[in-house]
Amino acid sequence: MKDISLVLKMMLKEKKDILISVFFGFLAGITAVSLFAASGYLISQAAFAPPIYTLMILVASVKLLGITSAVSRYGERYFSHRGTFTILKNIRLKVYDQIEPLASRILQKYRSGDILARIVGDVESLQHFFLRVFYPPVVLATVFTATIFFTMYLSVGVALTIVAGMVVVLIVFPSIFYLFQKRTAVSMREKRGALSSTFTDYLYGFRELTIFQQAEGKKQQLDHDMHQYEEMKAKENRQLAIQEAVVIFFSFFIAVIVLVQAGLYVSEGNLAGTLLAMLFMIAITVFEDTPSMAVLPAHLEESKASSKRLTEVWEEEPRVEAAAHELEPDVPLHVVFKDVSIQYPNEKKPAVRLASFQIKPGKNIAIVGPSGSGKSTLMQAMLTFAPIQSGHILVNDKEISKIAQESLWRQMNVSLQHNHFFYGSIYENLRFANKEAGEEACREALEKVQLSHFSLEDQVLEKGTNLSGGEKQRLALARLFLRDASIWLLDEPTSSLDAITEQEIMGQIEKATKYQAVVTIRHRLTGLENMDQIIVMNHGEIIEQGTYMELMGKADGYFKAMKELENSQLV
Repeated sequence: MKDISLVLKMMLKEKKDILISVFFGFLAGITAVSLFAASGYLISQAAFAPPIYTLMILVASVKLLGITSAVSRYGERYFSHRGTFTILKNIRLKVYDQIEPLASRILQKYRSGDILARIVGDVESLQHFFLRVFYPPVVLATVFTATIFFTMYLSVGVALTIVAGMVVVLIVFPSIFYLFQKRTAVSMREKRGALSSTFTDYLYGFRELTIFQQAEGKKQQLDHDMHQYEEMKAKENRQLAIQEAVVIFFSFFIAVIVLVQAGLYVSEGNLAGTLLAMLFMIAITVFEDTPSMAVLPAHLEESKASSKRLTEVWEEEPRVEAAAHELEPDVPLHVVFKDVSIQYPNEKKPAVRLASFQIKPGKNIAIVGPSGSGKSTLMQAMLTFAPIQSGHILVNDKEISKIAQESLWRQMNVSLQHNHFFYGSIYENLRFANKEAGEEACREALEKVQLSHFSLEDQVLEKGTNLSGGEKQRLALARLFLRDASIWLLDEPTSSLDAITEQEIMGQIEKATKYQAVVTIRHRLTGLENMDQIIVMNHGEIIEQGTYMELMGKADGYFKAMKELENSQLV
């Protein structure tokens, strides 16, 4: 039950449509049985040439039942499908609400293709739960029960035969089929996730794969994963076809038994001959919808596997109470790190250990150190994207975990190492940072980062593939000039630029951030002379802090050694 708790909760929200669809399903089923039963009785009675009014009543009853059956079937389809689509919508919203706050951590644990397979394929699979798992046995059981009570009035023996068939169809067969289906359902979901991940790697890495002549090998792996998935899907379809054939054969077998049994009763004088056709038609019709029970185990196991794959994404993550504290928009941010240690999931050692420093309004801070020293992780922690194991990050004397994320992000201007660009115009990509920005403000921003040769109508392809590395960095920085923020967080903002362009753009940033704090992460040590504070990191630890002159004044300082090494390489 726990495995399908997600879809059950969503079903409870749509209990009105579910109850109405079950009612119409029962009405459609019982009128169909009644229609065929009445038709069989009409044929039998007509053979004895009864009074015309008797036939007229029977014919009118058959017509009324036919109309009622058609209307009921329409109502069943309408309300059951409306409920299903609403349930599916609610599941999508639930999945988004659960995953969105944890996106940064989840993407560190799962491949993007696997996540895509879960939020698309597994969510789609759950639409079958109500229509294929919950609904059929409920409707069949109610129709069977009502039919049994009516049939017992005519013949107890025939009623017991139908009960036996009902038990086999509703309980025995589904249980047996479930045991077979359970072996393949989980593997099917995993194979689909693996296929999606391989395809994503092949699609986004095609250029690099081609350059290094590895595209053919990746394509063979993709073909192999696709072939395995198709084989498992074909095997599953064969199983379902066999199971459906077994149920259909058994249903006709029960009808034949009822016909033989009723014939014996008629020959023995224990049953009126006019009821023979009626009982046979009842037996055929009451089992008419039983093929749906053949596919029920497959959809049940598929729903359980899909629901489990979805919920495990967020259930394994620690849940954090929604932060209620809103930062005052006009108050500059003062950030304090106190002995902060950060360790990513599945990593053996922490990315940052016992980091302590402050970010004060109006100060320029540089975080430097070799690659992998933990510089970017500090920025991720300020954005609440990195998991803090110990220590405290205080923002205006408040724990960062108690501050509403949206309130925090509104006061931060961020340029990451890899910034995302959307398919559209330069103008649309700039206004992504500020929807109120006009064309003139966007042109000024482009001028500040030396992209004035771009027009606002120029197109940006998906992920900015038509832009150079330097153009991407400058376009990302141009966004920041369009919005007010208390802190600018810049992760290698000019690593792809030449020294002259870098100096001019950093000068523009300095002019725009006279009263704001600027935290710059960089490898190059040029242009740090005017920094208010330089934080030096190595192997996840802050090993030095101070101004440029203070660090250069240390005889055996790590920063001084790095600077001298850089200068020697530039000579």
